[in-house]
Amino acid sequence: MGGLAPETQVIHRDNQEGSRPAVRATSIRRRSGRGVERRSEAGQSLVEFSLILLPLFFILLGIIQFGFIFNTYVTMTNAARDAARLATTYVFDHDCSKQQNDILRNEAIRQALISSMNQLTIASPRFATTAPTTTSDPCVRTGGWFSSGSTFVNGDLTVTYVVPSGITDEDSRVGQEVTVSAVYHQDLIVPLVSSLLPKDSGGRLSLTGTVTMVLN
Repeated sequence: MGGLAPETQVIHRDNQEGSRPAVRATSIRRRSGRGVERRSEAGQSLVEFSLILLPLFFILLGIIQFGFIFNTYVTMTNAARDAARLATTYVFDHDCSKQQNDILRNEAIRQALISSMNQLTIASPRFATTAPTTTSDPCVRTGGWFSSGSTFVNGDLTVTYVVPSGITDEDSRVGQEVTVSAVYHQDLIVPLVSSLLPKDSGGRLSLTGTVTMVLN
């Protein structure tokens, strides 16, 4: 019978000889509803877990994505600092012109930056620069760098020289400020995070490391 559970009990009866033979009797008790309640609670917990699983998954991916972004930003800033520091120790070559020295210094900056980018990709579309071509003349490098006044651009790398107030604009650029600015195009792997952040034409987040130092 549904909901009824038989239970066997032992009943002792006295006979004429004084012995008490055991007599088995069966009684019926109503089954407890605790098992049904436990199954119901387990099902409810499973539904609640499935409802919060997807948001938790997106939060976890978001943490991973912002970890990549932060790591890239710190790496690019440190790389720009190393490159700018190298520029401050550049020795001016008096056998070369001011423009030629600028290109030679800029190329030293580019190489120092790339070597300090650690595990980041140093190829297009994430980060792209072009090494200038060497010639028989040690002062001359062709290609790679494009200049506009005191600003030099090579792909995702920009080097700018500024003459502070009170400093004479000499060919060696001693006392001038050099700003190294490098842009890295970070991939965005989480669609939800990607929709909230600005992106370049390639659908990537542009992270810029910029450092300014004084040339010695």
